[in-house]
Amino acid sequence: MIGRLRGILLEKQPPRLLIDVQGVGYEVEAPMSTFYELPAQGEAITLRTHLAIKEDGHTLYGFHTEQERALFRSLIRVSGVGPKMALAFLSGMRTEEFLWCVRQRDTAALIRLPGVGKKTAERLIVEMQDRLSALATQASTAAGASFSAAGGANEAFTEAMSALLALGYKTPEAQQLLAGLAEAELSSEELIRLALRKAVHKP
Repeated sequence: MIGRLRGILLEKQPPRLLIDVQGVGYEVEAPMSTFYELPAQGEAITLRTHLAIKEDGHTLYGFHTEQERALFRSLIRVSGVGPKMALAFLSGMRTEEFLWCVRQRDTAALIRLPGVGKKTAERLIVEMQDRLSALATQASTAAGASFSAAGGANEAFTEAMSALLALGYKTPEAQQLLAGLAEAELSSEELIRLALRKAVHKP
């Protein structure tokens, strides 16, 4: 089991990263909560990881904090929740926000995340209740950091659109979430953060 990676960040294209560890390039999938904390390309990075092994291949998932990884591992144990949906949860909500939704039985907030229907939201709330104490103990209160733009506005918007599609949103939904943000001088990470928060908190 690969539990941690420490190396140089070569590429970052949500939800995928490429990390050079002593000459070996590891492809890693990460939630947007981790992307918000990434250093610039070419700089050193350390991630907690989870290796998922399936018949069609091995996938490595990376997380900025142990709290994120713990929540990811709890989510994929829920019936009907796979790694892609778990990444969507971590991308759309901070750990403490998700725990609050479960504690308050707020299915409406969970349904706003891509791929989550009413039955899945209800099952999540039921199955996660007994894990709240352990996760709450580990929950981080640090807010995600933002980064300066790495390219032009059009490039950032395109990258944000691609990330939302990769997270499971349909093209019209992604366009609606990014509407009104294209003119702002924001990085792709900031655009994605605002779009996801809009999705979770929209009426």
